[in-house]
This record gives sequence, C-alpha cells and structure tokens, in this order.
Amino acid sequence: MTIGKICNRNVDTADTLESVQTAAQRMGTRNVGTLVVLSELRRPIGILTDRDVAVRVVGSGRDPYTTSVEDVMTADLEVVREDLPVEDALKRMRSRGVRRLPVVSLAGQCVGILSMDDILSHLAHDFAVLGRLIEVSSPGLD
Repeated sequence: MTIGKICNRNVDTADTLESVQTAAQRMGTRNVGTLVVLSELRRPIGILTDRDVAVRVVGSGRDPYTTSVEDVMTADLEVVREDLPVEDALKRMRSRGVRRLPVVSLAGQCVGILSMDDILSHLAHDFAVLGRLIEVSSPGLD
C-alpha cells in the first residue's frame, strides 16, 4: 500500500509571516493540531503543531500576536513521497519521533499529510477484513 492511498488530502496550512495567534485560531476552527507551512511553489518548508504553540510561544512567554509562524515552526522537516510504501513512512516517523509527515508529489508539491492515526486506521481495517475471512473459511467448532 502506498502513502498516497491512505494520506489525508485535505491539508491545513499556514503562512510564514502570519501571527501564531492567527494560526492557532485556524487550528481551533478546523479542529486540527498541525498546520503545514508551504513555500510559494506549494512545497512544505515547515510544520506548526499545537505543541509548538504551547512550548515555544506560551511556555516561553512570547506574544502570540507578534510572534510569526516562521519564528516557531519546525523547519527541519521530513516529508514522504506519495508513491512510497507505508512502511517507509513508519520508519521515518519512528526515526524522527514524529506522528505526522507532509506528503509530496514527485515534483515536491504538498498533496497531503499522513498521520500515525491514518496508518493505524488502515491497519485496523485490514485486520478486520482478515478476521472476517478467517471466520468464514474456518470450520465451526461444536
């Protein structure tokens, strides 16, 4: 299974120059914990999480109205191509200690976001299908 088949294609984004306050309000309105920061060419250049807001802004006593997304986003960003196997994404998540990865096209443009929840949901579905197959094909125990 490829990453592109299970990733979320609806990506919430932020601009580098907008205030953290504006970005945090968007997170609340859209009920998400992550915003992908894109370049003008729609390439991921950073990620802003609710944890970044809590630790790097609130925890550091910064003003969310005057602090820009660029000042607190994670810029050392790991991305995955949509045509790669899910196992590759899991390896990268594990090695980087992250739960979400922006998904890019072959041209490097953001086309989605993959979360650990997306992978777990996919695996749960596959296991349920296997369970039903075993039930149907196994002889009854009397």
